[in-house]
Amino acid sequence: MPYPRRWGADPVALVALCLWVVVAWVLMVVLTSKQSWPAAYGLIAVGVPLLVWIWVSQGWVWALIGAGVMGSVLRWPLRYGWRWVMARLGRPTE
Repeated sequence: MPYPRRWGADPVALVALCLWVVVAWVLMVVLTSKQSWPAAYGLIAVGVPLLVWIWVSQGWVWALIGAGVMGSVLRWPLRYGWRWVMARLGRPTE
């Protein structure tokens, strides 16, 4: 008889995060610099619902770890986004 499943004990969301990292790495290796920005937008579009799924299934700690992993992979879009927000607020970024 299988063990009863607890809330938050389903590792499928974490496996999906690992697959997201592998896909991001493959895209980085295969694509040129002009093709990397559309790929980054696609990774962000898939990554946000993935973070919500991790939050619901695993809890906020794993979602925070997942956000850190995604932020380390997508560091340039995050930097440009941060500069854009600071420019909109009228604050210098340097």
